[in-house]
Amino acid sequence: MKIYEMKKAPNPRRVRMFMAEKGILDQAEFVEMDLQQGENLTPEFAQKNPMKKVPVLELDDGTCISETMAICRYFEELHPQPPLMGKDALDKARIEQWLRWLELYFFMPTGMCFQHTSGVFKDRMTPFPEWGEECRKGVEKFMHFLNKHLEGREFIVGDHFTAADISALCTVDFNKVNKIGIQPDQTNLQAWYDRISQRESAKV
Repeated sequence: MKIYEMKKAPNPRRVRMFMAEKGILDQAEFVEMDLQQGENLTPEFAQKNPMKKVPVLELDDGTCISETMAICRYFEELHPQPPLMGKDALDKARIEQWLRWLELYFFMPTGMCFQHTSGVFKDRMTPFPEWGEECRKGVEKFMHFLNKHLEGREFIVGDHFTAADISALCTVDFNKVNKIGIQPDQTNLQAWYDRISQRESAKV
């Protein structure tokens, strides 16, 4: 199987971390794409993902799966250990809740801040810097929320490492391009970040 990605982009990193935790990184061929050069905008790539985004998982029979969490769900079903998307009904529901929160209130505004303030993709979209700055406020607000939530907790959900920790770590790291970092008073978030960053999967 192949995974089409841009290695420095946060969504592909989420998939690689997930696969690393499962011990299956060596089972895929990773195909590097240059998004800034528009390699994802070709008709050929649109056949794999009509949304023209990465990552895309292409199975040996040509079947393609897009969207980060859909790809992770596929690997979770094939390789249930260690469980990164839940051990039982309640655990799965809580992780799904957090994945939604992280996606909507942290990852999405992070991406919008980058796209609308950096001008990197101005050749294919109309940036609105004011919207980018509003999204920056949302990112900073969520980081305060996350810091408060992590008080007395080792992981974001329950007592074990999950896909929620992966999403949060990749989002915190990608915010370096937005010049948004963990604040000195966010000691719980910093302690969590330091712990998760030490995992082998965080190095992919």
